[in-house]
Amino acid sequence: MPSKDLSVSSQDQTLEYVTSCQLPTTWATFQMHAFVEVATGKEHIALTLGDVADGKPVLARLHSECLTGDALFSQRCDCGPQLEMAMQKIAKEGRGALLYLRQEGRGIGLLNKVHAYRLQDQGADTVEANQQLGFAADLRSYSLCEPMLRHLGIGSLRLMTNNPRKISAMEGMQIRVEEHIPLIIERNQYNERYLSTKVSKLGHLMQPDL
Repeated sequence: MPSKDLSVSSQDQTLEYVTSCQLPTTWATFQMHAFVEVATGKEHIALTLGDVADGKPVLARLHSECLTGDALFSQRCDCGPQLEMAMQKIAKEGRGALLYLRQEGRGIGLLNKVHAYRLQDQGADTVEANQQLGFAADLRSYSLCEPMLRHLGIGSLRLMTNNPRKISAMEGMQIRVEEHIPLIIERNQYNERYLSTKVSKLGHLMQPDL
């Protein structure tokens, strides 16, 4: 097992940096950095391309894990296409960072996400399904991004997101968001209600009807 050679901490999260390696992808060869969350044992990664520690704003995406969308090509959400689009944009620019956070199902976990999908099959929207299971609409925390970004030498972002909570979270940790870049994904019959609910109930920065 690789040695953990650096610890980084924030106000309410402690991470240990583990190691880094190259990750060749379809679009570019990224540098992949591994971290472990001490309190929970959850493993998180960051992908970087180019010199992200030069003091200039970094094109970046904070992406929460979505097994169904990222790996199984689900059309129920926009997660997989957003991940792909973000990596493509970083590769095209030749410089950027993507933080991949293990926060499946907006923080409720994979099995509860499957329960939530079943409730959606029965007529609930994505927020109602989480609430019927006894969860808040969104349980994700972005506080662990601060030590990851600090370790990478990143202090300001050109943030690829539709979620205003991510922008507020970064600014609350004195990570400057110099630019907001939307990631608008094409709608289909399976994600139409999901995307509209993200706008109407979660305040995401997308047009409800494209």
